[in-house]
Amino acid sequence: MPRPTGRVLTLLELLQSGGTRTVAELADRLGVEGRTVRRYVGQLIDLDVPVESVRGRYGGYRLAPGYRLPPLMLSDDEALAVLLGLVAGRRAGLTTKERTANETASAKIRRVLPKHIARRLDTLLEALAFTDQPGELDHPDAGLLLTIADAVRQRRPVSIRYTDRDERRSERTLHAYGIVAHEGRWYVTGKDAQLGEDRTFRLDRIADARTLPGAFEAPVGPGPTQRVLSGFATAEYRHVVTLRIHGTVEQIRAHLPASVASIEEHEPAASQDPAAEHWLRVQLQAQRLDWLPPVLASLDRPFVIERPNELRDLVIALADRLTSYTRKPDSQEPMS
Repeated sequence: MPRPTGRVLTLLELLQSGGTRTVAELADRLGVEGRTVRRYVGQLIDLDVPVESVRGRYGGYRLAPGYRLPPLMLSDDEALAVLLGLVAGRRAGLTTKERTANETASAKIRRVLPKHIARRLDTLLEALAFTDQPGELDHPDAGLLLTIADAVRQRRPVSIRYTDRDERRSERTLHAYGIVAHEGRWYVTGKDAQLGEDRTFRLDRIADARTLPGAFEAPVGPGPTQRVLSGFATAEYRHVVTLRIHGTVEQIRAHLPASVASIEEHEPAASQDPAAEHWLRVQLQAQRLDWLPPVLASLDRPFVIERPNELRDLVIALADRLTSYTRKPDSQEPMS
């Protein structure tokens, strides 16, 4: 059973969430009687916390507007949400002044967090990477995220219960390399111990995670971010597309990012300037092809379709439609 001091702090936490709280509501949340709530309010006032009494039918207690509370009481989920928001904001092109405020806010939160929570959050931030400037992210399960982050840092296997996109459930043992935020979702990438192959799993499809005994060696080669992007680019889909495009990597990546397509040199010359325009082989996989012709047109670069033939037909059909749009129908008057 919580001690009275603990209940007083819980009362303060309830009041700092904003609005007016009735005595009945506070009594129910604290598990005490109304007169005990009033006694706890008196203790807060003795500590110079400006609790106001609101009369009337919807009366109760609230904090004085504009008061800055000295204690910071955050649950694991709240601390995780705040710090991840600050980390995402730091990558979002903040001005110098905003970046400074971001860093000082992070430092203040870390300073007042309990040591065990601060340690686990530091572990998570070490294991976390972003593929690009983050937008709005799904809110992950704090316990799950922290457990996997611990496994990443300690290089320990982790058992997960996973549901794939076809609703098939399985239990897997994963050697987790890192946690990656990509296009609003959270992923963990690592080696599936049973298959002996690298895999990427969506965090929101993991029902449970628990650390197992043992350890594994840190992998060599690409980091977690590149592994996730490469996994998306080479995932199994209905169509395998191979193109040759004349241009620079930057020109192609502006329309076909690393999560969609892989790029390699096509018959490169030894003295070739890597930034110069030349032929590059582009490979990708797609469930549908109808989105590709407009993308290739927007490239405005010479390209050759090596496969599949269906894509050639779709590109020709798009070119015919665009050509027909430029012809003025004889039966219509020009528009004023």
